[in-house]
Amino acid sequence: MTIFRTNYYDPISWPIHIPSRNEDTFIRRGYYGDHADTYKPYGEKLYYYDVNSLYPYVMKSFPMPGGMPVWHANLEGQELSNLYGFIKAYVVCPSTIKRPFLPYRDHNDTLLFPTGKFVGVYFSEELIYARDLGYKIFPIRGYLFDKKPSPFDSFVTSLFGRRQEAKLSGDEAMAYGYKILMNSVYGRFSINPKSTITEYYIVCYVSNTSNVEDKDWNPPKILAVQLAAAIIAHSRIHMYKYISKPDCYYTDRDSAILGSPLPDDDVSPFELGKLKIEHFVKKGIFLAPKSYTLITEEASDIIKHKGPAKDLVNVDWFKSQYTDLSRTQQITVESNFRIDWHILNIAKKSYQINLGIKLGSKREPIYDNNNVWVDTQPKDVTDFASQESAILRFELMILRELLEKKDQEYTQRLDKKDKEYACLQKEYAKSIAMQKEYAKSIASLESDLASLESELAKQCELIQSLSAAAKPPTQSKHPTT
Repeated sequence: MTIFRTNYYDPISWPIHIPSRNEDTFIRRGYYGDHADTYKPYGEKLYYYDVNSLYPYVMKSFPMPGGMPVWHANLEGQELSNLYGFIKAYVVCPSTIKRPFLPYRDHNDTLLFPTGKFVGVYFSEELIYARDLGYKIFPIRGYLFDKKPSPFDSFVTSLFGRRQEAKLSGDEAMAYGYKILMNSVYGRFSINPKSTITEYYIVCYVSNTSNVEDKDWNPPKILAVQLAAAIIAHSRIHMYKYISKPDCYYTDRDSAILGSPLPDDDVSPFELGKLKIEHFVKKGIFLAPKSYTLITEEASDIIKHKGPAKDLVNVDWFKSQYTDLSRTQQITVESNFRIDWHILNIAKKSYQINLGIKLGSKREPIYDNNNVWVDTQPKDVTDFASQESAILRFELMILRELLEKKDQEYTQRLDKKDKEYACLQKEYAKSIAMQKEYAKSIASLESDLASLESELAKQCELIQSLSAAAKPPTQSKHPTT
Protein backbone atom coordinates (compact mmCIF):
# COMPACT_ATOMS: atom_id res chain seq x y z
CA MET A 1 0.00 0.00 0.00
CA THR A 2 2.85 2.39 0.83
CA ILE A 3 4.45 1.75 -2.58
CA PHE A 4 1.14 2.47 -4.31
CA ARG A 5 0.42 5.65 -2.37
CA THR A 6 3.99 6.96 -2.65
CA ASN A 7 4.83 6.21 -6.27
CA TYR A 8 1.60 5.73 -8.23
CA TYR A 9 -1.35 7.32 -6.47
CA ASP A 10 -2.51 10.86 -7.26
CA PRO A 11 -4.92 12.02 -4.52
CA ILE A 12 -5.71 15.22 -6.42
CA SER A 13 -7.09 13.63 -9.59
CA TRP A 14 -8.41 10.50 -7.87
CA PRO A 15 -9.25 11.08 -4.19
CA ILE A 16 -10.17 7.80 -2.49
CA HIS A 17 -13.23 8.22 -0.28
CA ILE A 18 -13.03 6.68 3.22
CA PRO A 19 -16.58 5.46 3.94
CA SER A 20 -18.56 6.57 6.96
CA ARG A 21 -19.98 3.98 9.34
CA ASN A 22 -23.32 3.75 7.49
CA GLU A 23 -21.62 3.65 4.09
CA ASP A 24 -19.17 0.95 5.16
CA THR A 25 -21.89 -1.18 6.78
CA PHE A 26 -24.10 -1.05 3.69
CA ILE A 27 -21.36 -1.55 1.06
CA ARG A 28 -19.70 -4.34 3.04
CA ARG A 29 -22.91 -6.35 2.69
CA GLY A 30 -22.13 -6.34 -1.03
CA TYR A 31 -18.54 -7.49 -0.48
CA TYR A 32 -18.64 -11.24 -1.01
CA GLY A 33 -15.81 -13.71 -0.82
CA ASP A 34 -14.20 -15.80 -3.52
CA HIS A 35 -16.30 -18.17 -5.60
CA ALA A 36 -15.42 -21.79 -4.82
CA ASP A 37 -17.73 -24.58 -6.01
CA THR A 38 -17.70 -28.26 -6.85
CA TYR A 39 -19.83 -28.96 -9.93
CA LYS A 40 -18.87 -32.54 -10.83
CA PRO A 41 -17.28 -34.91 -8.29
CA TYR A 42 -15.12 -37.08 -10.54
CA GLY A 43 -13.38 -36.64 -13.86
CA GLU A 44 -10.55 -37.91 -16.04
CA LYS A 45 -8.34 -36.19 -18.62
CA LEU A 46 -8.99 -32.72 -17.25
CA TYR A 47 -7.35 -29.31 -17.73
CA TYR A 48 -6.44 -27.18 -14.72
CA TYR A 49 -6.37 -23.48 -15.70
CA ASP A 50 -5.34 -20.48 -13.62
CA VAL A 51 -5.70 -16.76 -14.44
CA ASN A 52 -2.56 -14.68 -14.67
CA SER A 53 -2.95 -12.24 -11.76
CA LEU A 54 -6.75 -12.05 -11.69
CA TYR A 55 -7.14 -9.23 -9.16
CA PRO A 56 -4.36 -7.04 -10.61
CA TYR A 57 -5.87 -7.57 -14.09
CA VAL A 58 -9.26 -6.33 -12.85
CA MET A 59 -7.66 -3.42 -10.97
CA LYS A 60 -5.97 -2.29 -14.18
CA SER A 61 -8.70 -2.99 -16.73
CA PHE A 62 -12.04 -1.85 -15.28
CA PRO A 63 -13.48 1.46 -14.04
CA MET A 64 -13.74 1.90 -10.29
CA PRO A 65 -16.25 3.68 -7.99
CA GLY A 66 -14.88 7.15 -7.23
CA GLY A 67 -16.04 10.41 -5.76
CA MET A 68 -18.40 10.87 -2.83
CA PRO A 69 -21.19 8.30 -2.61
CA VAL A 70 -24.76 9.60 -2.80
CA TRP A 71 -27.52 7.77 -0.94
CA HIS A 72 -30.72 7.04 -2.88
CA ALA A 73 -33.50 5.79 -0.65
CA ASN A 74 -35.74 4.80 -3.55
CA LEU A 75 -34.39 3.35 -6.79
CA GLU A 76 -37.56 1.49 -7.72
CA GLY A 77 -38.31 1.79 -11.41
CA GLN A 78 -34.86 3.15 -12.25
CA GLU A 79 -33.11 1.82 -15.35
CA LEU A 80 -30.33 -0.42 -14.06
CA SER A 81 -27.94 0.54 -16.86
CA ASN A 82 -28.01 4.16 -15.61
CA LEU A 83 -26.94 3.24 -12.06
CA TYR A 84 -23.37 2.82 -10.83
CA GLY A 85 -22.62 1.86 -7.27
CA PHE A 86 -23.83 -0.55 -4.62
CA ILE A 87 -27.49 -1.40 -4.80
CA LYS A 88 -29.86 -3.35 -2.64
CA ALA A 89 -31.95 -5.28 -5.12
CA TYR A 90 -34.59 -7.95 -5.42
CA VAL A 91 -33.20 -10.74 -7.58
CA VAL A 92 -35.03 -13.50 -9.44
CA CYS A 93 -32.82 -16.24 -10.86
CA PRO A 94 -34.65 -18.71 -13.14
CA SER A 95 -34.19 -22.44 -12.57
CA THR A 96 -32.95 -22.80 -16.15
CA ILE A 97 -29.58 -21.29 -15.14
CA LYS A 98 -27.57 -24.32 -14.01
CA ARG A 99 -24.49 -22.34 -12.92
CA PRO A 100 -25.95 -19.24 -11.21
CA PHE A 101 -23.82 -16.11 -11.14
CA LEU A 102 -24.90 -13.91 -8.21
CA PRO A 103 -23.78 -14.84 -4.66
CA TYR A 104 -26.04 -15.09 -1.63
CA ARG A 105 -25.25 -15.65 2.06
CA ASP A 106 -27.61 -17.99 3.89
CA HIS A 107 -28.42 -17.98 7.61
CA ASN A 108 -25.32 -20.12 8.27
CA ASP A 109 -23.14 -17.48 6.55
CA THR A 110 -22.45 -19.97 3.74
CA LEU A 111 -21.80 -18.31 0.41
CA LEU A 112 -24.16 -19.86 -2.15
CA PHE A 113 -24.77 -19.24 -5.83
CA PRO A 114 -28.44 -20.22 -5.96
CA THR A 115 -31.52 -19.98 -8.11
CA GLY A 116 -34.70 -18.54 -6.64
CA LYS A 117 -35.83 -15.19 -5.28
CA PHE A 118 -33.78 -13.21 -2.80
CA VAL A 119 -32.66 -9.74 -1.71
CA GLY A 120 -29.05 -8.63 -1.46
CA VAL A 121 -26.60 -5.78 -1.91
CA TYR A 122 -24.56 -5.97 -5.11
CA PHE A 123 -22.22 -3.93 -7.26
CA SER A 124 -24.21 -2.49 -10.16
CA GLU A 125 -21.94 -4.02 -12.82
CA GLU A 126 -22.61 -7.56 -11.63
CA LEU A 127 -26.34 -6.85 -11.51
CA ILE A 128 -26.21 -5.70 -15.14
CA TYR A 129 -24.21 -8.80 -16.07
CA ALA A 130 -26.73 -11.03 -14.25
CA ARG A 131 -29.63 -9.32 -16.01
CA ASP A 132 -28.03 -10.09 -19.38
CA LEU A 133 -27.77 -13.75 -18.34
CA GLY A 134 -31.53 -13.94 -17.77
CA TYR A 135 -31.96 -12.75 -14.17
CA LYS A 136 -34.70 -10.28 -13.28
CA ILE A 137 -33.26 -7.39 -11.26
CA PHE A 138 -35.30 -4.82 -9.30
CA PRO A 139 -33.26 -2.03 -7.63
CA ILE A 140 -34.53 -0.91 -4.22
CA ARG A 141 -32.01 1.54 -2.74
CA GLY A 142 -28.30 2.15 -2.53
CA TYR A 143 -25.17 4.32 -2.70
CA LEU A 144 -24.24 5.59 -6.16
CA PHE A 145 -20.68 6.58 -7.11
CA ASP A 146 -18.94 8.23 -10.03
CA LYS A 147 -17.69 5.78 -12.63
CA LYS A 148 -14.03 6.68 -13.03
CA PRO A 149 -11.03 5.18 -14.87
CA SER A 150 -9.03 2.89 -12.62
CA PRO A 151 -6.37 4.56 -10.42
CA PHE A 152 -4.34 1.32 -10.44
CA ASP A 153 -3.37 1.22 -14.14
CA SER A 154 0.24 2.40 -13.86
CA PHE A 155 0.77 0.54 -10.58
CA VAL A 156 -0.27 -2.84 -12.00
CA THR A 157 1.47 -2.27 -15.35
CA SER A 158 4.76 -1.49 -13.65
CA LEU A 159 4.74 -4.30 -11.08
CA PHE A 160 3.43 -6.95 -13.47
CA GLY A 161 6.15 -6.06 -15.97
CA ARG A 162 8.80 -6.36 -13.26
CA ARG A 163 7.33 -9.67 -12.17
CA GLN A 164 7.57 -11.05 -15.70
CA GLU A 165 11.19 -9.89 -15.91
CA ALA A 166 11.96 -11.65 -12.63
CA LYS A 167 10.35 -14.85 -13.91
CA LEU A 168 12.32 -14.76 -17.15
CA SER A 169 15.56 -14.28 -15.23
CA GLY A 170 14.73 -17.20 -12.95
CA ASP A 171 14.32 -15.08 -9.81
CA GLU A 172 11.21 -16.79 -8.43
CA ALA A 173 11.54 -15.14 -5.02
CA MET A 174 11.39 -11.65 -6.51
CA ALA A 175 8.54 -12.69 -8.84
CA TYR A 176 6.59 -13.90 -5.82
CA GLY A 177 7.33 -10.63 -4.02
CA TYR A 178 5.86 -8.58 -6.87
CA LYS A 179 2.79 -10.87 -6.87
CA ILE A 180 2.23 -10.21 -3.17
CA LEU A 181 2.68 -6.47 -3.65
CA MET A 182 0.03 -6.35 -6.39
CA ASN A 183 -2.53 -8.44 -4.52
CA SER A 184 -1.99 -6.87 -1.11
CA VAL A 185 -3.32 -3.48 -2.24
CA TYR A 186 -6.71 -5.02 -2.96
CA GLY A 187 -6.71 -6.77 0.40
CA ARG A 188 -5.81 -3.65 2.36
CA PHE A 189 -8.77 -1.75 0.95
CA SER A 190 -11.11 -4.42 2.33
CA ILE A 191 -9.68 -4.52 5.86
CA ASN A 192 -12.39 -4.91 8.50
CA PRO A 193 -12.75 -1.70 10.54
CA LYS A 194 -13.67 -3.78 13.58
CA SER A 195 -10.43 -4.47 15.42
CA THR A 196 -9.07 -5.42 18.82
CA ILE A 197 -6.96 -2.81 20.58
CA THR A 198 -4.63 -3.53 23.49
CA GLU A 199 -3.47 -0.75 25.77
CA TYR A 200 -0.93 -0.97 28.56
CA TYR A 201 -0.51 -4.69 27.71
CA ILE A 202 -3.55 -5.68 29.77
CA VAL A 203 -6.56 -3.63 28.64
CA CYS A 204 -8.24 -5.01 25.51
CA TYR A 205 -11.31 -3.73 23.75
CA VAL A 206 -12.93 -3.88 20.32
CA SER A 207 -13.18 -0.70 18.27
CA ASN A 208 -15.55 0.27 15.44
CA THR A 209 -18.30 -2.18 16.37
CA SER A 210 -21.72 -2.00 14.73
CA ASN A 211 -23.23 -0.11 17.68
CA VAL A 212 -20.50 2.53 18.01
CA GLU A 213 -21.52 6.18 17.88
CA ASP A 214 -20.75 8.07 14.67
CA LYS A 215 -18.38 10.36 16.54
CA ASP A 216 -16.39 7.33 17.73
CA TRP A 217 -16.09 5.79 14.27
CA ASN A 218 -12.39 5.74 13.52
CA PRO A 219 -11.62 3.29 10.70
CA PRO A 220 -8.17 2.68 9.23
CA LYS A 221 -7.14 5.43 6.83
CA ILE A 222 -6.63 2.89 4.04
CA LEU A 223 -10.18 1.56 4.31
CA ALA A 224 -12.12 1.77 1.03
CA VAL A 225 -14.37 -1.26 0.88
CA GLN A 226 -16.11 0.08 -2.25
CA LEU A 227 -12.91 -0.53 -4.24
CA ALA A 228 -12.40 -4.04 -2.85
CA ALA A 229 -16.04 -4.99 -3.51
CA ALA A 230 -15.87 -3.66 -7.08
CA ILE A 231 -12.63 -5.57 -7.75
CA ILE A 232 -13.94 -8.92 -6.55
CA ALA A 233 -17.26 -8.40 -8.40
CA HIS A 234 -15.42 -7.79 -11.68
CA SER A 235 -13.33 -10.89 -10.93
CA ARG A 236 -16.47 -13.02 -10.71
CA ILE A 237 -17.65 -11.54 -14.02
CA HIS A 238 -14.31 -12.39 -15.66
CA MET A 239 -14.37 -16.00 -14.37
CA TYR A 240 -18.01 -16.75 -15.21
CA LYS A 241 -17.22 -17.30 -18.87
CA TYR A 242 -15.20 -20.34 -17.85
CA ILE A 243 -17.03 -21.74 -14.84
CA SER A 244 -20.39 -21.62 -16.65
CA LYS A 245 -19.12 -24.16 -19.18
CA PRO A 246 -20.98 -27.50 -18.88
CA ASP A 247 -17.66 -29.33 -18.55
CA CYS A 248 -16.37 -27.27 -15.61
CA TYR A 249 -15.75 -29.63 -12.71
CA TYR A 250 -14.42 -27.25 -10.07
CA THR A 251 -13.62 -23.59 -9.51
CA ASP A 252 -11.87 -21.63 -6.78
CA ARG A 253 -11.39 -17.87 -7.14
CA ASP A 254 -9.01 -17.58 -10.13
CA SER A 255 -8.91 -21.20 -11.31
CA ALA A 256 -11.15 -23.55 -13.27
CA ILE A 257 -10.78 -27.28 -13.94
CA LEU A 258 -12.36 -28.16 -17.29
CA GLY A 259 -13.04 -31.28 -19.31
CA SER A 260 -11.79 -29.77 -22.59
CA PRO A 261 -9.05 -27.31 -23.59
CA LEU A 262 -9.80 -23.61 -23.97
CA PRO A 263 -9.41 -21.75 -27.30
CA ASP A 264 -5.92 -20.42 -27.96
CA ASP A 265 -7.20 -16.82 -27.74
CA ASP A 266 -7.99 -17.32 -24.03
CA VAL A 267 -4.66 -18.89 -23.10
CA SER A 268 -1.28 -17.29 -22.47
CA PRO A 269 1.37 -18.01 -19.82
CA PHE A 270 2.41 -14.35 -19.77
CA GLU A 271 -0.51 -12.04 -20.67
CA LEU A 272 -2.30 -10.35 -17.79
CA GLY A 273 -5.83 -11.66 -17.30
CA LYS A 274 -5.52 -14.67 -19.59
CA LEU A 275 -5.42 -18.25 -18.39
CA LYS A 276 -2.45 -20.56 -18.30
CA ILE A 277 -2.48 -24.33 -18.03
CA GLU A 278 -1.27 -25.36 -14.58
CA HIS A 279 -1.76 -29.12 -14.79
CA PHE A 280 -2.91 -31.87 -17.11
CA VAL A 281 -5.02 -34.01 -14.82
CA LYS A 282 -5.32 -37.77 -15.25
CA LYS A 283 -7.96 -38.12 -12.53
CA GLY A 284 -9.64 -35.72 -10.17
CA ILE A 285 -11.94 -36.20 -7.18
CA PHE A 286 -13.79 -33.08 -5.99
CA LEU A 287 -15.69 -33.69 -2.75
CA ALA A 288 -16.36 -30.11 -1.70
CA PRO A 289 -15.05 -26.57 -2.16
CA LYS A 290 -11.39 -26.58 -1.11
CA SER A 291 -11.41 -30.36 -0.71
CA TYR A 292 -10.09 -32.24 -3.74
CA THR A 293 -7.27 -34.41 -5.03
CA LEU A 294 -5.65 -34.44 -8.47
CA ILE A 295 -3.48 -37.11 -10.05
CA THR A 296 -1.54 -35.19 -12.69
CA GLU A 297 0.38 -36.26 -15.76
CA GLU A 298 3.48 -34.87 -14.06
CA ALA A 299 3.24 -37.99 -11.84
CA SER A 300 2.47 -35.89 -8.76
CA ASP A 301 -0.52 -35.91 -6.45
CA ILE A 302 -2.17 -32.64 -5.40
CA ILE A 303 -4.24 -32.72 -2.22
CA LYS A 304 -6.32 -29.81 -0.91
CA HIS A 305 -8.45 -30.12 2.21
CA LYS A 306 -9.50 -27.12 4.26
CA GLY A 307 -9.71 -27.53 7.99
CA PRO A 308 -7.77 -28.89 10.97
CA ALA A 309 -7.46 -32.37 9.41
CA LYS A 310 -5.76 -31.15 6.23
CA ASP A 311 -2.55 -33.03 7.08
CA LEU A 312 -4.41 -36.28 7.78
CA VAL A 313 -5.98 -36.95 4.37
CA ASN A 314 -4.43 -38.59 1.31
CA VAL A 315 -5.47 -39.87 -2.13
CA ASP A 316 -6.78 -43.14 -0.68
CA TRP A 317 -8.97 -41.19 1.75
CA PHE A 318 -10.51 -39.23 -1.15
CA LYS A 319 -11.15 -42.45 -3.10
CA SER A 320 -12.80 -44.21 -0.17
CA GLN A 321 -14.78 -41.09 0.73
CA TYR A 322 -16.13 -40.79 -2.82
CA THR A 323 -17.09 -44.48 -2.75
CA ASP A 324 -18.90 -44.05 0.59
CA LEU A 325 -20.00 -40.44 1.01
CA SER A 326 -21.51 -41.07 4.47
CA ARG A 327 -18.20 -42.33 5.84
CA THR A 328 -16.92 -40.48 8.92
CA GLN A 329 -13.98 -41.05 11.20
CA GLN A 330 -13.41 -39.55 14.63
CA ILE A 331 -9.85 -38.38 15.04
CA THR A 332 -7.83 -36.36 17.51
CA VAL A 333 -6.27 -33.13 16.28
CA GLU A 334 -3.60 -31.19 18.13
CA SER A 335 -3.11 -27.47 17.67
CA ASN A 336 -0.07 -25.67 19.05
CA PHE A 337 -1.55 -22.27 18.31
CA ARG A 338 -5.27 -22.27 19.02
CA ILE A 339 -6.84 -18.78 19.27
CA ASP A 340 -10.03 -18.13 21.24
CA TRP A 341 -11.16 -14.73 19.95
CA HIS A 342 -13.93 -14.42 22.52
CA ILE A 343 -11.54 -14.32 25.47
CA LEU A 344 -8.47 -13.28 23.45
CA ASN A 345 -6.51 -16.33 24.52
CA ILE A 346 -3.86 -18.41 22.73
CA ALA A 347 -3.21 -21.97 23.88
CA LYS A 348 -2.17 -25.45 22.83
CA LYS A 349 -5.20 -27.65 22.53
CA SER A 350 -6.24 -31.19 21.57
CA TYR A 351 -9.77 -31.89 20.40
CA GLN A 352 -11.89 -34.47 18.59
CA ILE A 353 -13.32 -33.93 15.12
CA ASN A 354 -15.37 -36.05 12.73
CA LEU A 355 -13.42 -36.42 9.50
CA GLY A 356 -15.85 -36.63 6.61
CA ILE A 357 -17.67 -34.60 3.96
CA LYS A 358 -20.97 -32.80 4.37
CA LEU A 359 -22.78 -32.83 1.04
CA GLY A 360 -25.35 -30.31 -0.08
CA SER A 361 -24.07 -27.28 1.81
CA LYS A 362 -23.58 -25.24 -1.41
CA ARG A 363 -25.08 -27.33 -4.24
CA GLU A 364 -27.39 -30.36 -4.26
CA PRO A 365 -25.84 -33.69 -5.36
CA ILE A 366 -27.28 -35.60 -8.33
CA TYR A 367 -27.05 -39.41 -8.42
CA ASP A 368 -27.28 -41.86 -11.32
CA ASN A 369 -29.39 -45.03 -11.42
CA ASN A 370 -26.71 -46.88 -9.44
CA ASN A 371 -26.81 -44.26 -6.66
CA VAL A 372 -23.40 -42.90 -7.67
CA TRP A 373 -22.82 -39.17 -7.21
CA VAL A 374 -22.21 -37.81 -10.72
CA ASP A 375 -23.26 -34.15 -10.79
CA THR A 376 -24.73 -31.24 -8.83
CA GLN A 377 -27.48 -28.68 -9.19
CA PRO A 378 -27.87 -25.25 -7.56
CA LYS A 379 -29.83 -24.75 -4.40
CA ASP A 380 -33.07 -22.81 -4.68
CA VAL A 381 -33.73 -20.12 -2.08
CA THR A 382 -36.50 -17.72 -1.17
CA ASP A 383 -35.51 -14.81 1.06
CA PHE A 384 -37.44 -11.56 0.99
CA ALA A 385 -35.32 -9.98 3.77
CA SER A 386 -38.30 -8.13 5.28
CA GLN A 387 -38.93 -6.35 1.98
CA GLU A 388 -42.35 -7.91 1.37
CA SER A 389 -44.14 -4.68 0.45
CA ALA A 390 -41.56 -3.74 -2.19
CA ILE A 391 -41.35 -7.32 -3.44
CA LEU A 392 -45.13 -7.44 -3.81
CA ARG A 393 -44.86 -4.47 -6.17
CA PHE A 394 -42.04 -6.18 -8.06
CA GLU A 395 -44.01 -9.42 -8.34
CA LEU A 396 -46.96 -7.47 -9.69
CA MET A 397 -44.60 -5.93 -12.24
CA ILE A 398 -43.44 -9.43 -13.18
CA LEU A 399 -47.04 -10.55 -13.56
CA ARG A 400 -47.86 -7.50 -15.68
CA GLU A 401 -44.83 -8.18 -17.86
CA LEU A 402 -45.91 -11.82 -18.14
CA LEU A 403 -49.48 -10.80 -19.03
CA GLU A 404 -48.21 -8.27 -21.56
CA LYS A 405 -45.98 -10.93 -23.05
CA LYS A 406 -48.86 -13.40 -23.20
CA ASP A 407 -51.11 -10.70 -24.68
CA GLN A 408 -48.47 -9.94 -27.33
CA GLU A 409 -48.13 -13.64 -28.08
CA TYR A 410 -51.93 -13.98 -28.29
CA THR A 411 -52.15 -10.90 -30.53
CA GLN A 412 -49.40 -12.27 -32.75
CA ARG A 413 -51.17 -15.62 -32.95
CA LEU A 414 -54.45 -13.88 -33.82
CA ASP A 415 -52.70 -11.79 -36.47
CA LYS A 416 -51.19 -14.95 -37.87
CA LYS A 417 -54.57 -16.69 -37.88
CA ASP A 418 -56.21 -13.64 -39.46
CA LYS A 419 -53.60 -13.69 -42.21
CA GLU A 420 -54.11 -17.42 -42.67
CA TYR A 421 -57.91 -16.88 -42.77
CA ALA A 422 -57.52 -14.06 -45.30
CA CYS A 423 -55.38 -16.35 -47.43
CA LEU A 424 -58.02 -19.08 -47.15
CA GLN A 425 -60.73 -16.61 -48.11
CA LYS A 426 -58.72 -15.59 -51.16
CA GLU A 427 -58.16 -19.22 -52.04
CA TYR A 428 -61.89 -19.92 -51.50
CA ALA A 429 -62.93 -16.96 -53.67
CA LYS A 430 -60.46 -18.10 -56.28
CA SER A 431 -61.89 -21.62 -56.06
CA ILE A 432 -65.48 -20.28 -56.45
CA ALA A 433 -64.44 -18.25 -59.48
CA MET A 434 -62.76 -21.30 -60.95
CA GLN A 435 -65.90 -23.35 -60.30
CA LYS A 436 -67.99 -20.72 -62.11
CA GLU A 437 -65.58 -20.71 -65.04
CA TYR A 438 -65.68 -24.49 -65.02
CA ALA A 439 -69.50 -24.43 -64.98
CA LYS A 440 -69.50 -22.01 -67.94
CA SER A 441 -67.06 -24.24 -69.77
CA ILE A 442 -69.25 -27.27 -69.07
CA ALA A 443 -72.36 -25.40 -70.23
CA SER A 444 -70.56 -24.26 -73.37
CA LEU A 445 -69.36 -27.80 -74.04
CA GLU A 446 -72.86 -29.16 -73.47
CA SER A 447 -74.26 -26.56 -75.89
CA ASP A 448 -71.60 -27.43 -78.44
CA LEU A 449 -72.36 -31.11 -77.94
CA ALA A 450 -76.08 -30.51 -78.40
CA SER A 451 -75.35 -28.58 -81.59
CA LEU A 452 -73.14 -31.40 -82.82
CA GLU A 453 -75.82 -33.95 -81.97
CA SER A 454 -78.43 -31.86 -83.82
CA GLU A 455 -76.13 -31.47 -86.82
CA LEU A 456 -75.35 -35.15 -86.71
CA ALA A 457 -79.07 -35.99 -86.67
CA LYS A 458 -79.62 -33.76 -89.71
CA GLN A 459 -76.72 -35.39 -91.48
CA CYS A 460 -78.16 -38.80 -90.70
CA GLU A 461 -81.55 -37.78 -92.09
CA LEU A 462 -79.88 -36.38 -95.21
CA ILE A 463 -77.92 -39.58 -95.71
CA GLN A 464 -81.08 -41.62 -95.30
CA SER A 465 -82.92 -39.42 -97.85
CA LEU A 466 -80.08 -39.70 -100.32
CA SER A 467 -79.91 -43.41 -99.81
CA ALA A 468 -83.63 -43.76 -100.42
CA ALA A 469 -83.45 -41.67 -103.57
CA ALA A 470 -80.60 -43.66 -105.03
CA LYS A 471 -82.26 -47.07 -104.48
CA PRO A 472 -83.72 -48.62 -107.82
CA PRO A 473 -87.47 -49.38 -107.98
CA THR A 474 -88.56 -52.89 -106.94
CA GLN A 475 -89.85 -55.23 -109.85
CA SER A 476 -92.97 -57.40 -109.38
CA LYS A 477 -92.45 -61.20 -109.32
CA HIS A 478 -95.77 -61.90 -111.25
CA PRO A 479 -96.11 -60.90 -114.96
CA THR A 480 -98.93 -58.72 -115.92
CA THR A 481 -101.87 -60.25 -117.72
